[in-house]
Amino acid sequence: MPHQPDSRRWWALTALVLTSLAVGFDVTILNLALPSMAEDLHADNAQLQWFVTVYTLVFAAGMIPAGVLGDRFGRKRTLLVALAVFGISSLAAAYAPSTGIFIAARALLGLGAALIMPTMLALIPTMFTTKERPKAIGTLAGASMLAFPIGPVLGGWLLNHFWWGSVFLINIPVVVLALLAVAAWLPESQRERGRRIDAGGVVLSSAALTALTYGLIEIGERDWTDAAVFGPILAGMAALALFVVWERRADEPLVDLSLFTNARFTVGTALATVVNFTMFGVLFALPQYFRANLGTDAMGSSLRLLPLIAGMLIGMSAAGRLSRMISPKLAAGLGFILLTGGLFWGATTGTDSGTAWAAAWTAMYGLGLGCALPTAMDAALGALSPGNAGIGAAVNQALRTLGGSFGAAILGSILTSAYRAAVPSQARESVFAGLAAARSADSATLEDTVRSAFVHGLDLVLATSGCLGLLGVLLALAWLPGTPERPRASTTPAPRVHVRDIE
Repeated sequence: MPHQPDSRRWWALTALVLTSLAVGFDVTILNLALPSMAEDLHADNAQLQWFVTVYTLVFAAGMIPAGVLGDRFGRKRTLLVALAVFGISSLAAAYAPSTGIFIAARALLGLGAALIMPTMLALIPTMFTTKERPKAIGTLAGASMLAFPIGPVLGGWLLNHFWWGSVFLINIPVVVLALLAVAAWLPESQRERGRRIDAGGVVLSSAALTALTYGLIEIGERDWTDAAVFGPILAGMAALALFVVWERRADEPLVDLSLFTNARFTVGTALATVVNFTMFGVLFALPQYFRANLGTDAMGSSLRLLPLIAGMLIGMSAAGRLSRMISPKLAAGLGFILLTGGLFWGATTGTDSGTAWAAAWTAMYGLGLGCALPTAMDAALGALSPGNAGIGAAVNQALRTLGGSFGAAILGSILTSAYRAAVPSQARESVFAGLAAARSADSATLEDTVRSAFVHGLDLVLATSGCLGLLGVLLALAWLPGTPERPRASTTPAPRVHVRDIE
């Protein structure tokens, strides 16, 4: 068959953007629906927690096996199946008559997302040239981030006018459009027909990611020293160590560990993980700050994230050109400097700081994030060959997801500890419980104490993230390549530039 025309690659990227939005919407709007679901489905607190947790656990467990499926059976086929699973489970979730059926539907949604995310990332290095790749990565990452402000705004409007299931039904038109776009425009990848699936590696990697993720989730409800926290985390670390030993001895390993000897992949993945760590911490703390200190509702909080998104989109649009002009090393370094500067600026927030202050530092943070993330991702994904792009992208996605989970858990713990240490016992449950107690007691002093304690916790979160950003600066300047990657005939085969349709 003839080579895929160059212009269709960008239409294919549209399909991936729609797919990314479908996953992003689902992740961002569930929490808004929980109060209504608790009433209609008669769900207790434990069941509500499982509504959220089961999705995350299945997503974590499925990412690396999903990368193998894409490499073996074709990424277009895998993505079509994943979208079908995601759409069907969204329908099941919307019309679930009981908590058990809803939890099962959420588990299927997690499976669909696990198949979608690494498969999408694996297509980038095989569809686009070295020059085009940062723009493609930035576009895809930008679509994922847009779901954060759009999802709650859209979800809030739906919940004000319809029943809770409507927040899952919005996935359906997006999934249908994505299915049509993938079927029409996405080229199929070459399949690795003769490769056996490493069952031991699948079990150990899934067990490690699931246990680590579960332990991190439990930190939100318990203390670090609780057995329900450190038990799963220790088990996850043990499973991860066994996985490494197994992979070293396996004849056909699930993950070729020599991948980590490539500085581009290892450092690029590490830098992207650092970005996710800071980003999840910021996105955990900021909406609470907007609601508790600025008095906004859910929609108002989402709108106040727009400066961050705008800065990020500007940074992502410039990342590819910067990387070619001044080198990936300096482009990523500049991104981390801006990111770090925005975080340290935000760490000086006071109780009298308003919306304009928050908009300024979040825009700077977003600009740095937009420059750093595509450059780091390009370094990691660009090191992959077409044959191992699926599993490599899955490993990258898994580590970035763990980085985000660690960020939410550790930075959330810092915020909670700092807040509780500064308020009296009747206000320690949360900042919102503290404000309610202050208003109930008609105590302006207690209200000021609660707000000051929360802002102090926010400042510590941002300062901690800023220190990690400094580490990102050093890693980027020390290890990323000093010259832009150039395609070489011996190592850049035709499928990296023009993908054949393999039916």
